[in-house]
Amino acid sequence: MSIRRFEDIEGWQLARELTRQVYVVAMQGAFAKDFGLRDQMTRASGSAMHNIAEGFDGGSNAEFVKYLHYSQRSCSEVQSQLYVALDQTYITQAEFASLYEKAARTHSKVGGFIRYLLSASSPRKLLNEELRTKH
Repeated sequence: MSIRRFEDIEGWQLARELTRQVYVVAMQGAFAKDFGLRDQMTRASGSAMHNIAEGFDGGSNAEFVKYLHYSQRSCSEVQSQLYVALDQTYITQAEFASLYEKAARTHSKVGGFIRYLLSASSPRKLLNEELRTKH
């Protein structure tokens, strides 16, 4: 698979779906009225997605990896916030399990991409460096 845009990265696609699902539950019932948790959780899920996009435009694999680690941390933050939402009965056990698993899958997929980038022999030629000359 060729990666030409950040949207082609599977980790970004999973993070986008995580963000969509977090927004769905965060905008319902009592959860919607807990502005602090709602804001924190939607921002964390969005951050998982946005850091992948931001890192994609970096100049090196090392810089990209730094942003991918931020994305992973945001996934972990969402997982922790899910416990608060569950404990406050803002979400069901099924919603918790689904979102927790989605965050875990995103974290794992991003981790696999990090390992790929760190094993790449040529610095940053594998992704968008060549694309910048085509646009």
